[in-house]
Amino acid sequence: MHINQSKIEGLISELCPKGVEVFGLGSICKIETGRLNANAAVAGGDYLFFTTAKEISKIDKYRWDTEALLVAGNANVGDVKHYIGKFEAYQRTYVLTNFFKKINVRFLYFVLKNNLQEFLKSNSNSAAMTYIVLSTLENFRIPVPPLPIQEEIVKILDNFTELEVELEAELEARKNQYEHYRNKLLTFGNDIEYNNLEHIFNFKNGYTPSKAKSKYWENGDIPWFRMEDIRSNGRILDKSIQCVNRSGVKGKGVFPKDSIIVATSATIGEHALITIPHLTNQRFVSLSIKDELKQKLNIKFLFYYFFVIDEWCLKNTTKSSFSSVDMNGFRKFPIPIPPISEQERIVSTLDKFDALVNDISIGLPAELKARRQQYEYYRNKLLTFKEYVG
Repeated sequence: MHINQSKIEGLISELCPKGVEVFGLGSICKIETGRLNANAAVAGGDYLFFTTAKEISKIDKYRWDTEALLVAGNANVGDVKHYIGKFEAYQRTYVLTNFFKKINVRFLYFVLKNNLQEFLKSNSNSAAMTYIVLSTLENFRIPVPPLPIQEEIVKILDNFTELEVELEAELEARKNQYEHYRNKLLTFGNDIEYNNLEHIFNFKNGYTPSKAKSKYWENGDIPWFRMEDIRSNGRILDKSIQCVNRSGVKGKGVFPKDSIIVATSATIGEHALITIPHLTNQRFVSLSIKDELKQKLNIKFLFYYFFVIDEWCLKNTTKSSFSSVDMNGFRKFPIPIPPISEQERIVSTLDKFDALVNDISIGLPAELKARRQQYEYYRNKLLTFKEYVG
């Protein structure tokens, strides 16, 4: 994407060569909060209801009919939305209206999106940044360059935003296509062999070595996997965020490489392929192919088939103090065993699809990552100004 930065530099040199004025947010707009509780939302309401959640609810009445910026005062603290029209707001949502005539509201939106979170980390009412007090928000400093400069910056950043939305939509469409073909490729009839999970895999239950014993965790070199590893690094893992010392290993030792770990409680319906010897926490069961079946089964084929099993797990839980998978049914879940050549063909096809939608080094994910990095770079650069000192 071409950025005409020289035009902005020329405008700055012409219109504010000595720097730009800076104002407290409270002096350039009206700041108030909604009055309603979050449970005031109404399914099928006619008007938007802004709470502190990322998603926007609906309601059957409105208080404002104007252009506004909405800032989450708790939960997703500092999250900013821009809206024009009729709406209502939750009592912990800050509503910014009646803007100073020298401010472009969209420019202000980008300044808040770029700088507010960092400001709040050092100026919030709690170390955990759990909520914002009005005075903190009022004192947030806003650079106000001349309007022609604001408008040019908005034009550039809006173009970035539009491009990112388009890429995200295309990536979502590719993911849906991938899931469609994955489901199709992993659907089998009765003309092939099936065997139950418990006859195919060795089961190892995960655990957490005592945190009270520091020797179990100091200088650890045994990878110990949790849900955080999948969230951070994907579903095929060869390293963990945390490691355990060998003194913390129980029983018959570490779990073998090329195992599939499956969440059977808490975050049910998640799995990953672990390609190194490892341990997991108690939320996971680690499954390795039995020796006598290793020539007959491709672990990557089984990894893909676990997307089918994930769906079953979500629908088959037992309720006690917390949800967990029905392990009796899980152990007896039937696994199709097509010829090994067919398994390899399916893996080859799904690997290509998976790379297109998940591999950040190629395809759409790589392009989206590059655009986001470019956007952040220019957003920081375009919204940084020398302050005018009169």
